[in-house]
Amino acid sequence: MESMEQNVGTVDRLVRAGIALILIVFMVRSGRITLAAAISLVAGGMLLSSAASGTCPLYTELGISTAGEEKKKA
Repeated sequence: MESMEQNVGTVDRLVRAGIALILIVFMVRSGRITLAAAISLVAGGMLLSSAASGTCPLYTELGISTAGEEKKKA
């Protein structure tokens, strides 16, 4: 299996994790299963996954990388 190169920078990862937690908390606090709660849970899970792995499949397809900015600063 081919490993994917990280394309999500530190600031991007922190923002994704924060938004994911907000979406997941929204779903849990709603107390019932609605379409909005289900969508927020899925979106939160996707954002949390990309924040944890440092890889965003959409960024890969679009040729975007926020991780490259960190390499320039170092």
